[in-house]
Amino acid sequence: MVTGHSAPDHAKSRIATGMGKASILMEALPYIQRFSGKVVVVKYGGSMMTDVELSHSFAGDITLLSTVGIKTVIVHGGGPQISRAMESEGIEPNFVDGLRVTDHRTMRVVQRMLLGEVNADIVAMLSSHGAEAIGVAGTDARLLRAVQKDERLGYVGEVAGVNTALIESLLGDGLVPVIAPIAMGDDGHTYNVNADTVAAAIAGALDAHKLVYLTDVDGVYEDADDPSTLITRMDRGRLGQLLETMSGGMLPKLTSAAAALDQGVRRAHILDGRVQHVVLLEMFTREGVGTMMTQPGDDRP
Repeated sequence: MVTGHSAPDHAKSRIATGMGKASILMEALPYIQRFSGKVVVVKYGGSMMTDVELSHSFAGDITLLSTVGIKTVIVHGGGPQISRAMESEGIEPNFVDGLRVTDHRTMRVVQRMLLGEVNADIVAMLSSHGAEAIGVAGTDARLLRAVQKDERLGYVGEVAGVNTALIESLLGDGLVPVIAPIAMGDDGHTYNVNADTVAAAIAGALDAHKLVYLTDVDGVYEDADDPSTLITRMDRGRLGQLLETMSGGMLPKLTSAAAALDQGVRRAHILDGRVQHVVLLEMFTREGVGTMMTQPGDDRP
């Protein structure tokens, strides 16, 4: 046994690397303790869905959340995949106020793509990382009940009710529900529902601690053309003021986030899904990332 000598450089390097990793774990520990047993709803969309490396990064994040006891629900979109499938069948996509006009033929494409391909692919990806994921359609056991949003849009609905018993049962069994945003109407029709609003409705109905939107932007800006105006944190009051002046693609997400906060969700987040492990960075680090929206008076880190 050698004593009185310093460790070789390669050993020092390994120790330094190990200490760095240990420090990261210790920083995460209080957040793991705080969020364990809580419900987190994640809207999965944007580039992350079509980039292989990012999608596997996401799957790893969700697997870790589930492993440490965070009850995670995923709601996914699939707009680009639906549009490509429609075009391959000679159906021209048509939008009104950012919502897809959905006739009977289009609805069949929506169902086939969301349930037969997108949902199944997400479940398979999560399972490959060790998560106990299960695919669920909003029409299963009347999980999502909808009413027609606007006659001009055809079979486009808005959420009128959420069957929380089904989701809570799945979460109680340690599963990660992966929900396709298709809902059943009381009129017997199936409706295509915006995934952002579905995620907010589910988060509100489950009394979720967090609602997370994964997007293709850093967060919310006061001025979309000025990167220095990124808003890292705002309460419900400031969010309401921002909604009065905002337009464009971020508006539906922020409107949904406001609705979720009004239903009691503690916090809503807009995160950049182009960043690897962005969910972990937000949940388990002091600084966080993106834009966080809170209840009035919530000044907790």
